[in-house]
Amino acid sequence: MTSIEHENPIEGQGLPVLLTVRGEQYFDGLEPDATELLTDAELRPTPEGLLISYEESSLTGMEGTTTTFEVKGPQVILTRTGSVNSQMIFEEGQQHTSLYETPFGELSVDIQTSRLRHTLTERGGLLEIRYSIAVDHTATGRNVFKIRVKRKS
Repeated sequence: MTSIEHENPIEGQGLPVLLTVRGEQYFDGLEPDATELLTDAELRPTPEGLLISYEESSLTGMEGTTTTFEVKGPQVILTRTGSVNSQMIFEEGQQHTSLYETPFGELSVDIQTSRLRHTLTERGGLLEIRYSIAVDHTATGRNVFKIRVKRKS
């Protein structure tokens, strides 16, 4: 289990960006389930890489939650704080276990990342993460995050 403390990424010198987040979930024998979110976000360079932060809305069912993607070397760390608290570590070819806190209790989540690619810079870019997820050690499906970051003028 990894614990990482962050200062609030919404505060400080962030660059305003437009974020398109497409999530795809694949379950055996079913059509893929896809959602797409277009939202204002903030991009901030860090000594280790980049932070991308945005506020969830009622559309995602996580209103009152701040979501942060931290691009740091070969890893991307997805942290949610607020009404939902979780941390997921994505690293190609690696499995990481995290706790996912919900109002109904905590779940153990295993993340096995099969592909992690990005072209992110301070000017924006793309991030793609393909991973399998297991909740309490039971496989629940395959997922893809496709994130496009575009600087606002």
